[in-house]
Amino acid sequence: MSTNTKSEMSIQHVINDLRTPIHDIHNLVRQLCIPLDAARLLPPQYRRNYAHSSGSDGVIDGAKVFPVLQRILLETILPTWEPALKEEGYMPLIQQYFCPDAFSNSSTAAGITALCAYSTILSLPTQQITLDILLRLTREYPIDRLYKTVSEILDAERRSLAWDDCLRDVFAVPSKVANALAGRAVPPPLGMSDYTNNLSVRCEFLLYTLSSTFLPDDVSLLTQLFMKLVGVGMFPSQLHLSPSQPSFFRSSFPLIRQRLRENNSSSRAYKKLWNTLLSSLPSLLTQQAVVGSLFASLESSLGVSACSGGTISREALLLQCVLGEASEDTNLWQVITSVIFTRTWSQNHARVFVCWISRNTRALEGFISDLLSIWANPDHIKYSLLSQHHYMSALLILSITQFPCSSSQVEAVALSASFVSAIGTYIGHTDNSIRRCGMLLAEIVSSRVGRSLDFGDWDGDNDGRGWAREMRELCTRRDADSQPLFEDEDDTGIHEAVSSNDGIESIPMQNLRLESEVAGSQLSGTRNIEIEADRGYDSDDSLIGYASSSASSSSPTPSELLEIEQDPTLHVGAKKVPRPVYLTQLGALVRGTDGLNSEEKNHEAEKIEMALTVGEDLIRRKRDFGTELVENAANLVYGFIVLNNNYDLEDFDDKRERIMIALVACCPKVAAPCVIEEFFKNQYSTEQRFVILNALAMGARELTSLPAYSPRPSPFPSKMLPPGLHQKYSAARLQDNVELLLGDITRDAVDKSREPITDKLPEFSRERQLRIRKAGTVTETIQRPNHGAVFPQFQSPRAITYTEVAAEYFIMPLINRFWVFLRDEQVREERTAHRDVLFQYRGAGTGLILNPVILSHLLRTIAILVHAARNGPQWLAVIAPEALELSVTLGSRQISSALSDQAKETSTVHSEKKNEAAVLTSALDLAIIILDGSLEQDGGRTLSLEHSALLFSVGEWAGEVFKVLDSGGRVEGMGGTHEVGLRRAAAGVVLKFQELMSRWRRSMVDVR
Repeated sequence: MSTNTKSEMSIQHVINDLRTPIHDIHNLVRQLCIPLDAARLLPPQYRRNYAHSSGSDGVIDGAKVFPVLQRILLETILPTWEPALKEEGYMPLIQQYFCPDAFSNSSTAAGITALCAYSTILSLPTQQITLDILLRLTREYPIDRLYKTVSEILDAERRSLAWDDCLRDVFAVPSKVANALAGRAVPPPLGMSDYTNNLSVRCEFLLYTLSSTFLPDDVSLLTQLFMKLVGVGMFPSQLHLSPSQPSFFRSSFPLIRQRLRENNSSSRAYKKLWNTLLSSLPSLLTQQAVVGSLFASLESSLGVSACSGGTISREALLLQCVLGEASEDTNLWQVITSVIFTRTWSQNHARVFVCWISRNTRALEGFISDLLSIWANPDHIKYSLLSQHHYMSALLILSITQFPCSSSQVEAVALSASFVSAIGTYIGHTDNSIRRCGMLLAEIVSSRVGRSLDFGDWDGDNDGRGWAREMRELCTRRDADSQPLFEDEDDTGIHEAVSSNDGIESIPMQNLRLESEVAGSQLSGTRNIEIEADRGYDSDDSLIGYASSSASSSSPTPSELLEIEQDPTLHVGAKKVPRPVYLTQLGALVRGTDGLNSEEKNHEAEKIEMALTVGEDLIRRKRDFGTELVENAANLVYGFIVLNNNYDLEDFDDKRERIMIALVACCPKVAAPCVIEEFFKNQYSTEQRFVILNALAMGARELTSLPAYSPRPSPFPSKMLPPGLHQKYSAARLQDNVELLLGDITRDAVDKSREPITDKLPEFSRERQLRIRKAGTVTETIQRPNHGAVFPQFQSPRAITYTEVAAEYFIMPLINRFWVFLRDEQVREERTAHRDVLFQYRGAGTGLILNPVILSHLLRTIAILVHAARNGPQWLAVIAPEALELSVTLGSRQISSALSDQAKETSTVHSEKKNEAAVLTSALDLAIIILDGSLEQDGGRTLSLEHSALLFSVGEWAGEVFKVLDSGGRVEGMGGTHEVGLRRAAAGVVLKFQELMSRWRRSMVDVR
């Protein structure tokens, strides 16, 4: 068996192992080193420990192997192992699979790896790690480095296809990143403007490096490159461009000018390459785009005012270097003349064109002949704008004055029938400015052939007289006779820009040295600063301190403390809790199966702390990653709910609540029913039940893309504490934030007055479901043919919205389970009612669900869930009436006993009367949200006509509450915020009820 075959088999084993779960990071690193070692890309620091002996015998084909490995890394390894790899310092090994380091940059395998990385990253959903890799790729493997790799392919057809794929990927980077970030801040190097500017500079550097070794017959790759540049709009022809508009010549013109000014063999080869490249472009439109953009780029140097002859001569020399000598025999002559004649350029552009063409007398004669046919055309004289007349007339005047007086060329123009006829047409034009174009040309041509012609009336500046004086002045001298004037440009900056392209691998090291020198100079400058002050008399100068006789050593410095902490000899025998990378490992940290006598019980605090620290991030990263989260969500729910802060861990409550919210938001179909079922078990404390309700409320808000926190400032605005303590004590608890959110929602519902959305926008009328539809248990699978694809094309899973799962997994299970629980509790109380008070069962004790503290928070949670689901199809027919019935039942039981003053001590609801106001307020808030949502969706039609009895009971209940409060009555637990909230909620329900009655009273069926 050959060595290459052994290497390929070894790589295939690595691929199979990477596709299966790996539980040891060192085993993972060992597997990752084998392909890199076989490709000669393994960094030196890993060769000693992880080099594979059999993989070094043969070299693998990177174009076949690395796309598979890169895809596995991005889809399988990194979502699981990225935090652990960063913590252990192995991320450079991952980077080597996409962007090999400077030690391997010049190798062919590194270039192939970078080519595969571009294609792989752009074919997958964009993540933060892929953005970081793209940033490195665009900096260390630009277009000129990729050209070197592609040009080494021997087969011409394969080389052309590979280069076409490379160009497609490279030019797609900024648009792919912008679309993936969806309005978020795009990294500047990957933004359209900066990316295209850098790409233009690298393309120019590619031309310069190829000019010395370029063969005229091998221009196909460069032709593909310029065709792509034209296709993406890198050669605009507008004179004035916005900063965001990409332009090849605007970005690379300083470098092009610098290289063309050099008088050596490299400069001559560079000029020849430009001429060959432009002539070899296959499309006439492509050539026109490049030439037009070149002419437009001269605007930055020419400006709008008149330029000196030296400046015009310099720009004409630039055109000659890039386009070659003006000649009718070249392939570009037709393209150049069409660009000059069909567009309106400035007067300075006309001077540059004439100065360049006048270096060839034959070409100038043909240019005048073509120009005269356009200038003398009656349609041009009649329909062209004034700017076009000035431009064409300036071209003709400057071209004629390049020849000596009484020369044969000038006489041919003067005696031309078309010229004489055009003069008469111009003189008869109704526009004075256009008429003077023909008059001026007639006078100049007649004076050049020795005749005298003066139309007069040239004094002043209006009607083209000022333009005519400028043209007469330009006729007195030739720009071609002036020496090129090179301005004092920023040679230092250009030199740095040019020299920075000399070696790709030297860029990072130079930047590092520069940063270290700057940092060192800043530090040294800081140390040398001395503050000079007026040292006058100070009363404290006479004080003499006590002599210190202490022999104790000074306190250790922070660096010494860090060194002591990192000393490995001090941690002998100490076992570090590994960071979980799979959800099963996370569940094992909080739900250990080793028993109480396990040797790991001493590390229980470290395990719980690790689980709380990495839990939320790990759960969110597994959201769209296979079925791992679905399989482990229930186990994690049980594990984190039962946790207690037995070890006084920092931020224990906040971290646990965020983990529960992440579970509900990322896996609602599994986590939400589990959380609801656990809530109605009697084994949990008040704090744990609050965690469950908060997870449901905030998870629903996150699924609906609504803000999870109230915009109102949190209470307790202390200004005396340090920032850390102020943030700790001033931040509202999550259960307080639920109350704040509900207050904001009900306040908006009471204050606003809306028309039904379906009346204003009929096209947005939603589907209405009268009952909850159960998902089918059998799903049809359509198998699509595989047309030789290497990878199966999986579609990314569609994100679950809250409106799809609100009724089936959140609201209705919670309401129905509450009715079952309430029935069971009442049965238990009735069975023990005949016993003594000491032996009676009470369902509203401390920590139980019917306790007013928990019951009010339950109603607030249901209110937030109902509000977030108001756009769901089941809201009007299912959610609204069921939730409203719950609100009326709990609220009316509370207030009826308070009004009649006949509450018994054995009541299951009023065992703690001091909190009855909180329950009543929450019930009224829930009713406000339902009534407001009904008015918003269909104007209250469904609730009024199909649930009339329920609506009347709401009105009666709220009206009675408002009547009692308005007459001075009080409810147990009123006072402070509860009193204000209760009055506002009662008034809000009454207002919403009256609004519904005013619309649908006549249509309601009499239910009395």
